[in-house]
Amino acid sequence: MQLTEDSLRHAWRRTAADSDLLDAAMLPAIGTSRDQYERLVGDPGGLFLVLDEGGTVRGYRGPHQEIFATRDLDQVLYFAAEEAVRHLADYIVAHSPGHGPVTNLVTGQAEMLDRINPAWGRRFRGGGTDGAGSARPCGGDPLERLAWIAGTWRDQDPYTNLEFFRGEGINAEQIALLHGADPEQTATGTRLSDLPGVDDSGRDHWETAWETFCFGQAGDWVFLMYHDTPPGVRADSAALSRLGVTETVRLSACAAKAIYTFDYTRDGCRVDDDRGALELIWYDRGRAPYYRGGRLDFLNRAIRRAELDHPDVTSEFALYFHALDEALGLQLPQQDIQEGTVQAARWARRN
Repeated sequence: MQLTEDSLRHAWRRTAADSDLLDAAMLPAIGTSRDQYERLVGDPGGLFLVLDEGGTVRGYRGPHQEIFATRDLDQVLYFAAEEAVRHLADYIVAHSPGHGPVTNLVTGQAEMLDRINPAWGRRFRGGGTDGAGSARPCGGDPLERLAWIAGTWRDQDPYTNLEFFRGEGINAEQIALLHGADPEQTATGTRLSDLPGVDDSGRDHWETAWETFCFGQAGDWVFLMYHDTPPGVRADSAALSRLGVTETVRLSACAAKAIYTFDYTRDGCRVDDDRGALELIWYDRGRAPYYRGGRLDFLNRAIRRAELDHPDVTSEFALYFHALDEALGLQLPQQDIQEGTVQAARWARRN
């Protein structure tokens, strides 16, 4: 059956009539063009449904942020209910004595969706759109491995850019050299703690830090951390492929704007739902940050798992990096970095 505005409203009224949590007024605004967002919804953030002549419903959280597209009536009703219980859970948690705006928010959403439709509760816990089971529960400390970096990285500490490389038989030193490393320091095993004493020019350490980098391997991934690569040096995908690299993850921080970016490439193709490098100004806890059912839906699932497993972690960025770790296995050797024993070098000097 082709979806129409009348069929959507009728189905929502029927769903609301069977629930003690929903009412007819909770159905998001429906329009025929995303250009109607500001007039019908107002400030970005609220869900807006755009119904085209072919019966496809597209969900928007702003005039330009499409978050799903479907012709499935159940999916549309689910997304509308997900939005409704989000507002209810937000209100309840914010007005519960002894609880802040984060504690139990996502669990509360899941429990309310259970009451409306148990299948929707399972779908929400899974974080995806198909009702499949949720990601594997986390059995460890969420602030270990990668998530510890979230606290200091807003100030670009230890470095502005974090890059990860995975592939068959790849070598950390070769990847460092490809990016412009000093061959002598790379070969001799210079440590991060050695670098401040290398330069005898009297320059401030913060100034010389922009000429250095750290590298190594943790788990399946080679990592490279730096502020900026040397001018004229560009490690393109073809050069990385010749070294055996099949996957790359690039994360960068901007202290002035408190923005992170995330760029994931696999087999030479960016995995991005056709949106390019993704800016992570924030993500809204309890709302999947990436296009629903898209190529990054595996991260939606991992983030939902992190939210459910660790309601006491108040930093969304810490949860996000923990989810990246769980989904992709990204790691950084925290103790080696903080104690200065991680391998490091300067970029090669160029005339």
